[in-house]
Amino acid sequence: MVAESPPTGTAGQGSEAASNGSGLSDGFRRFADDVPLMMWRSDAQGQAIHHNACWLDFTGRALEEELGEGWRRGLHPDDFEDHARIVATAFEAREPFTVEFRLRRRDGAYRWLLDTARPLIEDGRFQGYLGSCFDITDRKHAEEHIEHALSEKEALLAEVYHRVRNNLQVMVSLIGLYGRAAPDPCRGSFEALGQRVRAIALVQQHLHEAPHIASIDLKDYLHRLASGLGQLRRAGRIGVQVGGSGTGLVEPRTANALGMIVAEIVAECLDATAETVACAIAIDIHAQAGTPVRLSIVSGVSEAADTGRPNIPKLGPRLIAAYAAQAEIAVTGTASPQDPLLLQLPEARTTGQA
Repeated sequence: MVAESPPTGTAGQGSEAASNGSGLSDGFRRFADDVPLMMWRSDAQGQAIHHNACWLDFTGRALEEELGEGWRRGLHPDDFEDHARIVATAFEAREPFTVEFRLRRRDGAYRWLLDTARPLIEDGRFQGYLGSCFDITDRKHAEEHIEHALSEKEALLAEVYHRVRNNLQVMVSLIGLYGRAAPDPCRGSFEALGQRVRAIALVQQHLHEAPHIASIDLKDYLHRLASGLGQLRRAGRIGVQVGGSGTGLVEPRTANALGMIVAEIVAECLDATAETVACAIAIDIHAQAGTPVRLSIVSGVSEAADTGRPNIPKLGPRLIAAYAAQAEIAVTGTASPQDPLLLQLPEARTTGQA
C-alpha cells in the first residue's frame, strides 16, 4: 500500500535503509547497471530503493545520496508540483505513468527527462514501480524553437494584414476624394474603382481569418466571402450561392485569386444592372479525390435590367484572366447562363475531398 501521505516523486523516494534491505537481487542490480539508460526502482510506499549506474553517472552523486527523497534535491523547483501530482495520482490507482521533468546533471545544467514507469505486481501484490528515463532536452528545445517561430510568423502575418488593410482604406479614401472632384461622367468609374478596392480588402480579411492559412477550406472560405460581398454594396440586392459535389483545400495564393475572381464577378453584375435590379450568382465546386478542383460560376439577374451604368468600363474578363494566371488557374467562359465561367485549379497545388 501507499503510505498515508501521498508520494512526492518517482525515481527518488525512499529511505536509506532501502539500500541494503530492499530485497533487490544482485542479478537485478547487475542487469540495471548494464542497461544504457537511466533506471530507478521504488517500493510499495513510493520509496526509492535503487538507481542504476547510468542514473548515478548523470547526476554525479552516490547511490546513498539518491535514495529516499534525496534525488529530489536535483529536481527543478518549477517541476515539483506537477511531478508530485502526476505521480501521486498514478500510485493511488496503481497505473503506469509518464512524466516530463528537469533534473540537474553533474555539471549543474538542468536536462529534460521523459520518465516512464510501470507498477510491479508479484503474486497479486503491488511491489512498487520500475521506471526508465530518456534525455529529451534536444526535442524540447526544438519544440520551443518551432513554437517561437510560429508565434513570430503569426505576429508578422498580423502586422502585414494590418498594414495592407490600412493602405487599402487610404486608397478608398483617395479614390473617393478624386471621384467627388471629377466630372459627372467619370464619377461612376471612380465609384466602381473604390468598390473594387473594398472588395480586395474583404478578400484579404477572409484569408487572414481562415482557421488554417496554409490549407484553406475553399467551400467555407467562399461562403464567408460571398456573404460579405453581398453586403458590401447594394446590400440585399445580390445573392451568391455556393454549392457543389464536394469541398477542396487550397493554398493561400489560389484562394486569393479565386476570391478576387468572385469579387470581380459580383462587381460586374452590379455595374451592369440598375440599382433596383437584384443579381444572382451561383458557384458550384466540384472536388473529387485524385482530380483537380473545378468551379463553375454563373452570373445573372432575377429580372430584366435596364441600361445599368454605361459609363463604367467593362474590365471583368481582363481582370479575371489576370487573377487566374497569377495562380495558374485554367479559365474559360463568360459566367453567363449560356456560357458558365469554368475554373480548373492546378492539380499539384490542391487536394480534394469527395
